[in-house]
Amino acid sequence: MAIEDNPESRVSYGEELRSRRETAGLTQEQLSRRAILSRTHLAHMEAGRRRPSVEDAERLDQVLETGGFFVRFLPTLDGRKVAEHFEAAAELERQASVIRQYACTLVPGLLQTEAYARQVLSSGYPAKSDEERDGLLVTRLERTRILENFHSPVVWAVLDEAAIRRCVGGPAVMAEQLWHIVELGERRRVRIHVLPFGAGYHSLLEGAVKLMWFEELPPVAYMEGLKSGKVWEIPGVVRDCQAAYDHALGDALSHKASLALIRSVAEDYEHEAQ
Repeated sequence: MAIEDNPESRVSYGEELRSRRETAGLTQEQLSRRAILSRTHLAHMEAGRRRPSVEDAERLDQVLETGGFFVRFLPTLDGRKVAEHFEAAAELERQASVIRQYACTLVPGLLQTEAYARQVLSSGYPAKSDEERDGLLVTRLERTRILENFHSPVVWAVLDEAAIRRCVGGPAVMAEQLWHIVELGERRRVRIHVLPFGAGYHSLLEGAVKLMWFEELPPVAYMEGLKSGKVWEIPGVVRDCQAAYDHALGDALSHKASLALIRSVAEDYEHEAQ
């Protein structure tokens, strides 16, 4: 029986392949020669038009030194890309022109590095297989690519101090993650505010929230908890969430002071890693 996979998943696979090839400093021609593939076939894979065979994926992993990533991702091409409760929010996220998010315990997905995201997705209950984890990882990294466009969406992130001090994956992983946030903030792609422990109780302390605005649709609010999440479109609820966000933002550090704090914590993690 022929394998039928999800075209969107093939595109995700191809984008990840292109990203890793470029990170390795290889052209399509160079990678195709080293992986014993035709350049045309490789181009079709990167464009999401062709599903790689197991042999293709094995050779790509070997040349790109990706530790079996592309082989493990193959079975997930027709699987669920995100948690069921996040599906609607993920689609809205791609359409949003403005995103304002509060993260209480973890760095939000849009800002996560690969190493940090891998650790998050490897943990928790129930345990995930390497294939399940890598499928979710590719999707999460794909989501971060909306930040490649400097102008849209406009992104603000309010991070509880716990999110930058909770050591996920070890000091080296945390140092890399925090420097990534600093880089996004310094080049003005994302506006960062930290809610310090000293602020005490604040209006968003009880859970994560993401506010989204659109060019032609009313704004929405997405609230998430353990194994659950809900998109709210009721105007009164959305306004209440916006007001709570604004209230908490008033208790947060400025963008400049927040980046200074994150730099300091990143340096502490670097020293610990050494």
